[in-house]
Amino acid sequence: MSSSQRDKEEASKPEWTIRIATPEDVPALEQLIPLSVRTLQAPYYSKTQMELALGPVFGVDRQLILDGTYFVAVAADDIVGCGGWSRRDSIYGSDSARTGDDGLLDPRRDPARIRAFFVHPEWARRGIGRAILERCEEAIVSAGFGKAVMVATLAGVPLYLRFGYREDERIEIGLSEGVTIAGVRMSKRFASASCPS
Repeated sequence: MSSSQRDKEEASKPEWTIRIATPEDVPALEQLIPLSVRTLQAPYYSKTQMELALGPVFGVDRQLILDGTYFVAVAADDIVGCGGWSRRDSIYGSDSARTGDDGLLDPRRDPARIRAFFVHPEWARRGIGRAILERCEEAIVSAGFGKAVMVATLAGVPLYLRFGYREDERIEIGLSEGVTIAGVRMSKRFASASCPS
């Protein structure tokens, strides 16, 4: 291989890598998520909506980490993106707002969940969300699920549409103080799986 070919290959490699999140990542995620929300969601939601949603809607779900279904993108030892999928009932929200058991889904009849995607504003539009979503879909199909669902933010809808998800329903998620925040229920079926849901 020539040096110019080697240089082209090196240039085409992403500046980040993706790995499974660990409990030790929680402090970094607790810093990343508000930064991502306040910057990348600002064109779609008011400051009041974002601040009230931080915590109960936009926050860390440690259950995803414990289940090994949450990914982080790492650049120079810094977490610059995150997102995952779930085999549990909750479709959005952090663990701080959850009460009771978050029961396991049955892949023979239930759809998996796509959950909690956030990217550092300085790393937006570099393929991090796309790469994490690809990893999620591979894991979902490997786990035997034939469908995935989510509640997407308005900022996230274009990415998911490009991946073949369809808009099923526009919803308003209740926050405190009588405030709501818009979300979009989306879904996708996987041809390589046999789940009837």
